[in-house]
Amino acid sequence: MTTRYGYKPVSIEGDDAADAHPSALLPGIGIRRSTPSRSRSRDGEAAAAETTGLRGPRANTSAPRTRSPSPAPPATDSFDVDFRAQYGHRPTGSSTSLLALPPQYQASTPSSSSLPLSLVPGRSTHHDYGHSPSSSTSTLPSSEGDVDSADDIRIEAPRALPAPTPRSGTRPRSMLVPIDPYAPPPPMSLPPLPTKPARPRFQRAATSGQIPGHRRGASGFGSGAGQGLAVSAYRTSATSSSSFDFSAGSRPGSMVSEKFDPTSHLYLGPEEDDLLHDPRVKDTGVSVGKRLGVVGVLSVPVRGLLNLGCLLVLVGLLAALFIIYPLHLYFVAHSKPAQSLIGSGGGDAAGVNASGQVPEIGNWGLVDLDTPKDAYTIRSFHDPSKTLQLVFSDEFETEQRSFYPGDDPYWEALDLHYWATGNLEWYDPSAITTRAGALEITLSRVADPALNHDLEYKGGMMSSWNKFCFTGGLILADVMLPGANNVFGLWPALWTMGNLGRAGYGATLDGTWPYSYDACDAGAAPNQSYPDTSPLAPGPAGATLPDGSALSFQPGQRLSRCVCAGESHPGPVHDDGTFVGRSAPEIDIFEAQIGQDAEGNNIGQVSQSAQWAPFNAEYTWNNSTDNLFIKSLELSHLNSYKGGVYQQPTSVVTTTKQDCYQLGTGCFASQGFEYVPGFDNGYITWVNNDDVAWTLNVGGVGADTTAGTSARPIPEEPLYILVNLGISHSFGFVDIEHLVFPATMRIDWIRVYQDPDRINIGCDPKDRPTSAYINTYIEAYTNPNLTTWHDDFKQPIPRNSLAGDC
Repeated sequence: MTTRYGYKPVSIEGDDAADAHPSALLPGIGIRRSTPSRSRSRDGEAAAAETTGLRGPRANTSAPRTRSPSPAPPATDSFDVDFRAQYGHRPTGSSTSLLALPPQYQASTPSSSSLPLSLVPGRSTHHDYGHSPSSSTSTLPSSEGDVDSADDIRIEAPRALPAPTPRSGTRPRSMLVPIDPYAPPPPMSLPPLPTKPARPRFQRAATSGQIPGHRRGASGFGSGAGQGLAVSAYRTSATSSSSFDFSAGSRPGSMVSEKFDPTSHLYLGPEEDDLLHDPRVKDTGVSVGKRLGVVGVLSVPVRGLLNLGCLLVLVGLLAALFIIYPLHLYFVAHSKPAQSLIGSGGGDAAGVNASGQVPEIGNWGLVDLDTPKDAYTIRSFHDPSKTLQLVFSDEFETEQRSFYPGDDPYWEALDLHYWATGNLEWYDPSAITTRAGALEITLSRVADPALNHDLEYKGGMMSSWNKFCFTGGLILADVMLPGANNVFGLWPALWTMGNLGRAGYGATLDGTWPYSYDACDAGAAPNQSYPDTSPLAPGPAGATLPDGSALSFQPGQRLSRCVCAGESHPGPVHDDGTFVGRSAPEIDIFEAQIGQDAEGNNIGQVSQSAQWAPFNAEYTWNNSTDNLFIKSLELSHLNSYKGGVYQQPTSVVTTTKQDCYQLGTGCFASQGFEYVPGFDNGYITWVNNDDVAWTLNVGGVGADTTAGTSARPIPEEPLYILVNLGISHSFGFVDIEHLVFPATMRIDWIRVYQDPDRINIGCDPKDRPTSAYINTYIEAYTNPNLTTWHDDFKQPIPRNSLAGDC
């Protein structure tokens, strides 16, 4: 039987079908070719002309050649459909297709076949991959001996090859199926593709060119390295055709183009991160509920939850850094100092004074490390049943300390002339130091007054102004007085003052010292008289002395309760909206002087006083037995000095320990006072030589109807400490002839105690603030040449209701 190409049908065993185009049959392919018995070409001349276009060497026909077809892998429906769609009906230049629809196999692919195969003739210089041969290759000259006869073809049995194993973790997918962008997203876990144990061979028509090898593997695309040609045949009523074997199990080819196929390592199957790049996949995370094994709960993906958590942590850290921390600093700076054991509290208790200086950690805490442990508590002198707690101490054990401004956290030596009391010396910081475990203040006569601001004497004064203050409690100092106990002229003092007035800076004391008053009446007025004082309205009778002279030259309480709302005032405010009266009161631990005993002998004494304004009529305070208590009349007596136009004292003179002087044995004796501020149960108790000297109860400075003044409280202002050694004619007689210079006062230690239930330290307490006001008028507090508030400092006196200004 002859096919339409003029070839005899041949019988081929095995399920492989090779391309009959001569150019596809290379040496070693295993099929012997011989000259056909008769011409099988419709156009011999055209075929002869194409002989020069053969690819590769001509086959050797002298001996039979064999090849081993490979077993076919299991088939899938998708492959047949894909291949049919790609190659089955490609249009060509021929007017008539030579490909007839193949019949369906009735069984699995057989291992061998005897179906005749019509080999396609023709050699072409071009490769047409269509199923209809071009007109240029329709004939083959009879002289061409390219094709073997059926009798010379020998087919070897196929070798058993292992079935291909899909790549681990992948799922085959045909890459020829287009993706529908409107299709629903794939499931989270792709289902495995259905497979069949075997597939029928797909009959393919012979073509004039070679179709690239293609094998169906687990990855969905073939590899040239495993490409091979097998022959299979089938018969229809109209024509015979052949097919290619694109199976993964085909025998590896030997062509160079096959061994170096660029697609040999190409993997186009699904990968693990495909879902991350698929816009159809809405949620690729694993929810918290799935992690916990709870269905329908916490469907937020774990990754999203972690991202959100990191953002929240970042926002929290930024908020803490730029909002919470600044607020913390603000409220700590404006809060009341913690009332706890010194050195462990906040504010001043943490070692920061009101001027912003911070002591060096070590022996610069408020409680000196050199203070003996048995001095950490002490029994109250006023009420021995109470125990007081140490809140501040300075033992002065460090040698050669400097008290120049900024050198010490709690003390600062003044560098000025104390003109207010007519002193003869210049206060110089060099006159104060520490030696042999004690503070030393020296008063000396200078050789050249021109080198000492034209003053003949140089002394020293230091204070804890705006650095350390206390309100209520006990202050004690162990003191050796200067000079001799029987020579007049020296003025040593240890005293306290309210923080709103700075000693030596006159403008700050103008209208504040020595007031302790919280009422709006004549007591707060200038000269203790109403502004409309006239012959018709002379004012309080007590505003003048019996001789008709003025009782007071005080300018009036500048920061009184009468100040109008909105005026400059340090505050605070009463419940009725009026300001709390503020001032700079003074309580003296001692001012040393020389007195006389009953026999007229000179002896050493101290005046223990508190200074007051406004004044009682004729400067006589209520010194009844209810308000005045003197423990020993042999040692103490009421001071004969009652006061003057600038101050009224409540004072008692007490004899000191006569050996504790510079020119004596050099011993130390304690001096101090204990007080409770305010109107209710307020008192001041002075201490001399470790014993009570005398006590003033608050009733002694009560209201005075004659003077038109209200009651004065025991000072409620935060008090700072001052210690000085000077010389002045205003304090008493100065015996220049017998004074010995240099004169030195020594202080072994200074300690402050308070009731553990009423600890109140710091220069800016909440109920008596001072810091803001001082900072507002800092020039007055730092320039000693400003002597008055209005005339020198050029600041207005606050308007007040007493003058009708509100």
